[in-house]
Amino acid sequence: MTDASINASTVQQGDAEFGDYFALLKPRVMSLVVFTALVGLLAAPVGVHPVIGFSAILFIAIGGGASGALNMWWDADIDQVMKRTKSRPIPAGKVEPGEALSLGLALSGLSVIMLALATNVFAGAFLAFTIFFYVVIYTMWLKRATPQNIVIGGAAGAFPPVIGWIAATGSMAVEPWLMFALTFMWTPPHFWALALFMRSDYDDAGVPMLTVTHGRRSTRKHILIYTALLALLAVGTAFSGVGGPIYLVVALVLNTLFLHGAWKISRRDEDDSEADNFKVERSFFKLSLLYLFLHFGAILAEAVLKPYGLGGW
Repeated sequence: MTDASINASTVQQGDAEFGDYFALLKPRVMSLVVFTALVGLLAAPVGVHPVIGFSAILFIAIGGGASGALNMWWDADIDQVMKRTKSRPIPAGKVEPGEALSLGLALSGLSVIMLALATNVFAGAFLAFTIFFYVVIYTMWLKRATPQNIVIGGAAGAFPPVIGWIAATGSMAVEPWLMFALTFMWTPPHFWALALFMRSDYDDAGVPMLTVTHGRRSTRKHILIYTALLALLAVGTAFSGVGGPIYLVVALVLNTLFLHGAWKISRRDEDDSEADNFKVERSFFKLSLLYLFLHFGAILAEAVLKPYGLGGW
C-alpha cells in the first residue's frame, strides 16, 4: 500500500456519481488514445470489418481508461497537492482509492482479453504491455524518480497507433512505428511547455520534472532541441507509406509554427514570462494540442483517399 491511499483516505468521502468514475478514466487522454489507434487501424494496408474495427477501438479505449484509473489510484497523494489535479475524484473525496484500483484492474483484464478475442492475441498482448508500461514503468517508477520521466514514459501514450495497426494486420511494420515516434517525440515539448507555467505544482508535489531539477532555462533549450528533432521526423514521415501530399503540406505548416514557438520560448527569460503570465509558453502548449491531432488527421486523410487514387504518392 502506498501513501497515496493513506493520504486520500483522510479526505472526507462523498457520494460518487457515474461522472466521477468516468473521470477516473481520463477521458481527454482517452480521446487521443482512441483517435491515434483508429488512425493506426485505418492506415494499415488491409481491410477490417467494421464490427471488428469498432470492437478493437472500443477495447483499446477501455484499456487506456483502465491505465488512467490505476494512475489516479497511485498518484492520489500528489494529485491532492497539485492545483491542476486536486479536483480529481480521489483527492476530491468522491471515489475511494480501493474503488479506483478495482475498476482499473477489472477494465485492464477485460480490455486485454476482449481485444485478443476480437482481433488477435498479438494485439491483446501489446495492449497488456502498454498498460503495464504506463502504470508500472512510468507511474510507479519513472514519474517520481527521474527528470526523464516524460521522455521515457511518453512511450506509453505513443503505443495506441501500433496496437491499432497490429489489430488490423496481426504483424509489425515500419509505418506504425513512425506514428509511434511522432507521438513519442511530441510528448516532451508538450509537457515541458506545461511545466514552465505550472512549475509550482511540481515543486509542491516533489515530482522531478525538468523544470524542477534543471531549471526553466535548461527546459527552454530542451524544448527547442526536441521540437527541431520532431520537425525532421514529422516532415520525413510524409515520404513513408502513411504519408503523401496532404500530410506533407500539414506537416510543413505545423512544424514551421511549432519551431517558431519553440524558438520564441528559448529566447525568453523569466522576467519576460512572469510579466505576461507565460503568454508565449501557454500559446505553444495550446498549439501542441492541435499539432498531434492534425498530423494524425492528415495520415487518416491519406489512408481514406488512397483507395480512390487521391492519397499517398
